[in-house]
Amino acid sequence: MPRFKFKLQPVLDQRQREERDKQLVVALLERERLALESRIRQCQLMMEDERLTLSAALATGQSVDLRAVKMQAGATLGHNFDAQRAVLELAGVFHKLKAARQVLVQAAARRKAIELLRDRQLEEYQRAINLKESQELDEMTVMRFRRTTDGIKL
Repeated sequence: MPRFKFKLQPVLDQRQREERDKQLVVALLERERLALESRIRQCQLMMEDERLTLSAALATGQSVDLRAVKMQAGATLGHNFDAQRAVLELAGVFHKLKAARQVLVQAAARRKAIELLRDRQLEEYQRAINLKESQELDEMTVMRFRRTTDGIKL
């Protein structure tokens, strides 16, 4: 019995590779997004730590070293700028990620269309095979009936 061979298998393989490539792009952008979010959280934690240290120094009531206060304020300001820069980068990554996801959805739709075509052709092939087998069984039944009735004259 001949096996089913999908004539558009190379096209399907190419569409699967294309979809996998798009998935890799989305994964890289997701990794970049996570790294930026982590960097923003780290900046926020460091700014909070600087504020707590400054508050503790001011709350002691003793003489305050203004140079240390100025350094702490500068560090907090530096973390704030770094966090703002990361937020802007994150906005860009979100935009790229949205576009990459749309491209991935389109690639998946193209792949699914070819798979649907393959499934339909496979069903037609199986239907044809079943029909052929059914016709062969009918023919064998008719031949058997003739042999049995040829021996018996009616």
